[in-house]
Amino acid sequence: MTGIERLVEQHIRENEARLKHLDEVLAQAHKEKTETAKASETDDDLTLLRGERDRLASHFDELKMKSLQDWQQESIQKAGPMAIWDTLAQQLEKLLERIIR
Repeated sequence: MTGIERLVEQHIRENEARLKHLDEVLAQAHKEKTETAKASETDDDLTLLRGERDRLASHFDELKMKSLQDWQQESIQKAGPMAIWDTLAQQLEKLLERIIR
């Protein structure tokens, strides 16, 4: 396995870990939302964030289907989705904190 192939595999594992984390936080936020009186306040936020999660997951699925050359070219052209995953996770965690309070 070449260095770039290892890098691609690493990025895939990192994105899968972020997606798993987002799914866990979404599930917890949904559970907490249904158990509090603040449900109506957070429905729109949770729906918006779930939609963003789905959009990112779809984009990630497309990335996984790319050839090594396409992946390498795209990686060069832009920094990648890592910052987006982190930003979305932060937004979800803030929403969860707001729900729990």
